[in-house]
Amino acid sequence: MPKVVMPKRATRWSRPGGMMAGLAPWLFACLPLISLADAPVPSDPGPSSVEDRDAATSAAPHPFIARYRLKVEGWPAAYIEHRLSRDGDYWESLMETDIRVARGSERSRFLLQDEGIQSLFYASGYSLMGVGDSYQLDAEPLEALPDRQTALFAFSRRIINGDCIAETCAIHYLDHKGREELLKARAQGRSRVTLPAGTFPALTAEAWEADKPDRRLLFRFHPEVPGLLLSVDYQRDGKRHSHLVLSELTAQE
Repeated sequence: MPKVVMPKRATRWSRPGGMMAGLAPWLFACLPLISLADAPVPSDPGPSSVEDRDAATSAAPHPFIARYRLKVEGWPAAYIEHRLSRDGDYWESLMETDIRVARGSERSRFLLQDEGIQSLFYASGYSLMGVGDSYQLDAEPLEALPDRQTALFAFSRRIINGDCIAETCAIHYLDHKGREELLKARAQGRSRVTLPAGTFPALTAEAWEADKPDRRLLFRFHPEVPGLLLSVDYQRDGKRHSHLVLSELTAQE
């Protein structure tokens, strides 16, 4: 895979007091609708939960280190490192950023099984000028539904496997506080995209909350690398407010 030198990082931030409020959802998960959703789904997700696990079984994961450039409307650019790695039977997805006065990270560990993906552990935290918070979910609450990092990985596999084309998919997961959440999603086809990291084949999918259809996430996934984000756009009222793009990619053995 092609690799490019990272652009120079932005070194100054304006309006620091409101920075984490505006950027935290992206810095932690790159999924603003997931972080901002408040309405829980029913406690019994029904057949969709089984479908989520069964549909995400075939696309083999590949370890990688990716850097994303994030631009949120009204803020300087930020850079996020995303690492998917394997430790024995377990896989770990880690996203983190460190930008002078602000730091954020989100990590999940999961197990690939014949029946699907099982979340085992989740932790996230942030710090702004020395003040922050942290969150953690262990195996018990994650037994029924995945954390949002694992859900992102599973979602990409579903799109790679050709799911969510004929019908809208339901993506069930737990947010960073352990609350049940739901996204609707639909695949939108295949294309090629040219990014700072190179030119790649891409599978596009759109996701939204059922009660907030004016807020949309447009994902582009690599068809052979589950979990890797080629780009993500956050749109509200038909206008793009945030843009995340792959700046550098290193495949791992």
